[in-house]
Amino acid sequence: MKKTLVFGASLKPDRYSYVAVKRLLANDIETEAFGLKEGNIDSVAIKTTVNGINDIHTLTLYIGPERQISYYDTILAISPKRVIFNPGTENPELYDLLEKEGIEVEVACTLVLLGTGQY
Repeated sequence: MKKTLVFGASLKPDRYSYVAVKRLLANDIETEAFGLKEGNIDSVAIKTTVNGINDIHTLTLYIGPERQISYYDTILAISPKRVIFNPGTENPELYDLLEKEGIEVEVACTLVLLGTGQY
């Protein structure tokens, strides 16, 4: 399936990014995670650098627009096929940058997409 990077992953079980990692795994989707703190969510190690993360089909975003700015180059360098902007992460400026690189922009909820079989 679509190898996915959860960008903004949290070790806190009440965070949507944490739940997303769990649901991606439950759907047998190869999953990577990037966040501010290292740790594990089941078999997925949260990395604090994107070094070694490659061949990403979908990047699902869990950081707000104001914090995204410092990651624009990083996200573009990962060169995913699509970026999912989860609720609260919407950012027209980043949409434009991604679309100029031929990267699909999807404003949606990863958890809903998984739950409805639309992922």
